[in-house]
Amino acid sequence: MSLQIRGWKHVFKLDPARSLHDDALERVCLSGTDAIIVGGSSDISYDNTVDLLSRIRRYELPCVLEISTTEAIVPGFDLYFIPVVLNAGNTEWITGQHQRALRDYGSLLRWEQMIPEGYVILNENCTAAALTEADCNLTEQDIMAYARMADKLFRMPIFYMEYSGVFGNMEWVQQAAKVIQGAQLFYGGGIDSPEKALQASAAADTIVVGNVVYDNLEQAIATVAAVKVTL
Repeated sequence: MSLQIRGWKHVFKLDPARSLHDDALERVCLSGTDAIIVGGSSDISYDNTVDLLSRIRRYELPCVLEISTTEAIVPGFDLYFIPVVLNAGNTEWITGQHQRALRDYGSLLRWEQMIPEGYVILNENCTAAALTEADCNLTEQDIMAYARMADKLFRMPIFYMEYSGVFGNMEWVQQAAKVIQGAQLFYGGGIDSPEKALQASAAADTIVVGNVVYDNLEQAIATVAAVKVTL
C-alpha cells in the first residue's frame, strides 16, 4: 500500500483552520509520529490548507490531505484520503460530493495517491456528525456491519472509527479489528494522554491524535512514545 501506511501506528491530525505556532509544529513533526493528516470539518479553505502544507514540508515525514471540501484540494500532498461517511444521513457525504469532484477533476487525478476511507462517525455531538447528519445511534452489531461493508463489500483500504473529541468504546474497536481482514483500522477521538493512546493503539492499527495538540502539546507529544513502546 502507498507509503507503507500499513506500518503507521500513530498519526497527528492538524486542522488548517486552527492556529499552531511554528515551535509547536516543529515539535509535532519531529516527535516520531508516522505521518501528518491535514483536515477538519469547518472553515477549511485553499489558502489555509496551502499555508499549513508549506510549513509541514520543512520536515521529512509523510503528509496527507483528508479532503472535506473540493474548494480546498491542494496539490503537493503525498496522499489524499477520501472520506466516505457510511452512516451519513445526507448522501452528499457518501456519493454526492465525490461524484461532482470526479466530474470536475477525474481526468487529472493520480489514482495511486487516492485512498478511500470508510468512515463511521460515533459522536453525535461533534461538528462532523451535524454536517453529515450521521446516525450515531448504533449498536455493536451495526458497527461490525459497517466494518465488513468497508472491508469486504467496498474493499476500502481504511476503516475509520471517529469519536471526534470523546474517547470511544475500545471494546467495539477491538471487535471491529476482529472482523476486518484487509482494511487498516483507524481510530480517532479523545486521545489526550499517553494512557489513552496506549489503550487505543492496543485496539486499532492506527491512532489519530488531534485536538490535544492545541489543548496540551506536552501530552500530545507523549502519545507518540506511548505507542512506539508497543512496537
